[in-house]
Amino acid sequence: MKLGFFTAALPGNTLEQAVQWGSKSGFQAIEVACWPFEKASRRYAGVTHIDVAELDKAQAKRIRKIIDGYNLTISSLGYYPNPLHPDAEHRETVIAHLKKVIQAAEKLEVPVVGTFIGKDKNKTIPQNLEGYAKIWPPIVKFAKQHGVKIAIENCPMLFSYDEWPGGYNLASTPAIWRKMWEIIPDENFGLNLDPSHLVLQMIDYERVVHEFGYKIFHVHAKDLHIDREGLYNNGALSQGMGWEVPRLPGLGDMDWGKFFAALTSVKYDYVVSIEHEDRAFEDNEELVKRGFYLARDVLKPYIH
Repeated sequence: MKLGFFTAALPGNTLEQAVQWGSKSGFQAIEVACWPFEKASRRYAGVTHIDVAELDKAQAKRIRKIIDGYNLTISSLGYYPNPLHPDAEHRETVIAHLKKVIQAAEKLEVPVVGTFIGKDKNKTIPQNLEGYAKIWPPIVKFAKQHGVKIAIENCPMLFSYDEWPGGYNLASTPAIWRKMWEIIPDENFGLNLDPSHLVLQMIDYERVVHEFGYKIFHVHAKDLHIDREGLYNNGALSQGMGWEVPRLPGLGDMDWGKFFAALTSVKYDYVVSIEHEDRAFEDNEELVKRGFYLARDVLKPYIH
């Protein structure tokens, strides 16, 4: 198992700067943010550390040389849009870019692309599964043709009333995953598991690892604190509004010992990538890096 980090929290760095810092800071892997060059639609999105639209074989070779020179590996290319967006033009745009990320992963010899299924927030889960059954099979097939695994993060994408009522990502629960894989059983289609989103939904993350270990292609290390005062005031039916607090590993309600025990029991042996979305450590780059150091030191004892 290797400890890595997601570059989306370092938008002011070039790829080489992020890699150099990561190597110096004791990380073994890097998950690279690959959004298109555009205005970010939300926090920690819109970050481009590899321009996949312009990537050719020569550029890919230069990037590999940089990464190898600092003794790191690229665990995944990350791009998290909404491929089930109700607007057809938006869907086509993000899917086209997702395919460029997949092609870039092949050129860079990166085995995994992390992304979202997406969701129409105003439709039911069964209605969204109908859209998924039409839109996603060609994407998964495209990735298979390029020798790339698709790892879907399980974030519900429901943090504010902008995403109300259903959120922007369908793939958030065991029942939905089972339906997803029933529709698309391909072996290159699995999870980028983030346990913090299971804490929010009161889903047993140890049980998830044991049941779905064979589908865990990549792991995001993020913690979640449930603000009990906020939960008391707003109730569980508010879907996290007023009580869901993303934190760095070690600062929330996760039991990381139990989580890693579950991962090792199912023989997960790839990268655990710190995803930094902690508002207490984001006012400037120095604070962001302090947050990464804290998370590194919490998780490092579990990485062998």
